[in-house]
Amino acid sequence: MSNEQPKYSLLELTIYFLKLGTIGFGGPVALVGYMHRDLVEKRKWVTEDEYKEGLALAQLAPGPLAAQLAIYMGYVHYRIIGATIVGVTFVIPSFLMVLAIGFAYVKFGGLPWMQAVFYGVGAAVIGIISISSYKLTKKTIGKDYLLWGIFILLGVTTFITETEIISLVVAAGIVVWFVKAPPKFLKSVNSFFPISLTLLQITGISSTGKLTELFWFFSKAGAFVFGSGLAIVPFLYGGVVNEHQWLTEHQWLTEQQFLDAVAVAMITPGPVVITVGFIGYLVGGFPGACVAALATFLPCYLFTIIPAPYFKKYGKNPAIKAFVDGVTAAAIGAIAGAVCVLGMRQFTDMTSVAFAVITVLILLKFKKIQEPIIILIAAIVGLLIKAAL
Repeated sequence: MSNEQPKYSLLELTIYFLKLGTIGFGGPVALVGYMHRDLVEKRKWVTEDEYKEGLALAQLAPGPLAAQLAIYMGYVHYRIIGATIVGVTFVIPSFLMVLAIGFAYVKFGGLPWMQAVFYGVGAAVIGIISISSYKLTKKTIGKDYLLWGIFILLGVTTFITETEIISLVVAAGIVVWFVKAPPKFLKSVNSFFPISLTLLQITGISSTGKLTELFWFFSKAGAFVFGSGLAIVPFLYGGVVNEHQWLTEHQWLTEQQFLDAVAVAMITPGPVVITVGFIGYLVGGFPGACVAALATFLPCYLFTIIPAPYFKKYGKNPAIKAFVDGVTAAAIGAIAGAVCVLGMRQFTDMTSVAFAVITVLILLKFKKIQEPIIILIAAIVGLLIKAAL
């Protein structure tokens, strides 16, 4: 974290993240890639080391990856005020969008067109995040064989288990630490874990009432789920479909409603985890949406700003830097594995594969083309294809 005078104003940073939250399609993998491309490579507002520290912290702490990295980027030069403003402006556009979609969904009894849109958009998104993952891997790992080994290990285990194994992420950091900077101390690396354990105790509080129950359930989602926003989907499925019973006799949501909620998250920009706003709206209307979103993002905000000073104090230490390098390589490997899992689920026929391949080719050939344009075209073509069937 830098003590130098920033090259940008807080207003400029706020506008950037408001724009990213409004047109940043592709989910956590793409959003993480956009931040690196825009803030590190193009604008040079933050350094490569600051970005890697933020990515490592976002990977180690529970909560949605992209939102935590955005909050850390706000913290780098503008501390808590910057982190707070960036966090809100990054999330609010997609939250308003899912509220509008939720209103239409309830009023008109479902959104059958959504799956048609998702058919095209989902495949195009796979292409977008594949390119983002490739660029991030090439830029961050370079020719370091140890980091490549970690990358491959996490990619394979994530693909096979379809989940991110946080113990492997931590182990990767420790391995690189021991190899590149044999440890002389342990306290600085472990210092932020007790904070996490303390904060996690909030999930043990009992609750009554629908909104209170919503708050504690989604607090657990935000506090216990590691990695990208997509990692929260299995946790939410088990809770809102299998365990609770406010919309139907046995559930908060039906199976189809939950699938539609995930589709909404994928066809809207910003963090994928904003699907909690849609779910909250279906369960408890506008108050339910607000409570669900606040409860999910509050833990990730706290898990970012509280450990951040430790990165400022110890981030330049060779041992910490080595640990961060290992965790970053593991994080990118897990992201690559997640891309493969998503692709396997999304590619249902040759047309969906063609969507992704064409997207990749377009992004490689026309480097200045904006992703939202591709998303819009994919949505229109998906609607036309499904209408013709």
